[in-house]
Amino acid sequence: MPAAEDGPLITLVGGKGGVGKTTVAAAHARLLSRRGERVLLVSTDPAHSTGDLLGVDPGDEPTPVADRWWVVELDAEQAARDHVDRIAAEAADVVPKEVLPAVRRHLKAAVASPGTVESALLDRLGDVLVGAAASYDRVVVDTAPTGHTLRLLVLPDLLSGWVEGLLRRRQDVLRNDRMVHSMAGDDPGPEADPVADRLRARRDRLDELRRLLVEQAVINLVLVPERLPVVETVRARDALTDGGLRVGAVVVNRVFPDGDHPFLAARAVQQAHWLTEIDDVLGTHPRVLLPHLARDPGRGDLDALADLLADGGL
Repeated sequence: MPAAEDGPLITLVGGKGGVGKTTVAAAHARLLSRRGERVLLVSTDPAHSTGDLLGVDPGDEPTPVADRWWVVELDAEQAARDHVDRIAAEAADVVPKEVLPAVRRHLKAAVASPGTVESALLDRLGDVLVGAAASYDRVVVDTAPTGHTLRLLVLPDLLSGWVEGLLRRRQDVLRNDRMVHSMAGDDPGPEADPVADRLRARRDRLDELRRLLVEQAVINLVLVPERLPVVETVRARDALTDGGLRVGAVVVNRVFPDGDHPFLAARAVQQAHWLTEIDDVLGTHPRVLLPHLARDPGRGDLDALADLLADGGL
């Protein structure tokens, strides 16, 4: 999968909840489409605010937004249900019939598990990212709040190791089984093993997603110039880089304009302090400043915001 000539194939937009990730992600997608690139905007945020911002009703398949611009909104809970349904169907091939009812009850309960939801969402996101190169020049991912995103991005490594362990144990079981047959003078010969085949396929998908995230993705972090978002952004940057992922720009949103009103003056003083702090602790990354809008941002504001992102080097 080749990288885009003028930037990474995949841009993930992350940050603390409520800092404006969805607006920044949409503005970035708008900027790329204006440059003539075919761009897919992907939302993994359970708040489903992307469709509200764009005035469209996106689903699990790409929906047109404008010329050269599509959006898809991944439903984590539906992905979890589909994921568990696939596991239940596979279990029917390898689990004794008398055990199946208990397995199905367990799987039904597992749908509500955060681990199941995140694993299923990772699978669906992986399918979208791996398949995107055939139809799009760029993919912009509007992620969930920071903690959820960090867990999602480290899952490929964790799950790949877990699947590899399951595969080794499966191979040990089959080897022991063949040994018992051999000692009994019965050599059944090599047999197809659908369980091992599915484990290998799962491992390979996770490895490909991990490769994509490391080689073809950059993560832009959005924050506002206040203490808690700055602290959380520094932690996120450190965790992402420690995980081998590339952090790109820091987008500082809701910057107040200069003004003579005491409220604006006080806010400007506080923001100036945190803008300096952002330079000190995140100064090795490009910084983009976006203004605090006078009203809630809508689709009509995206062009102006896209211009500011372009001026900032994105």
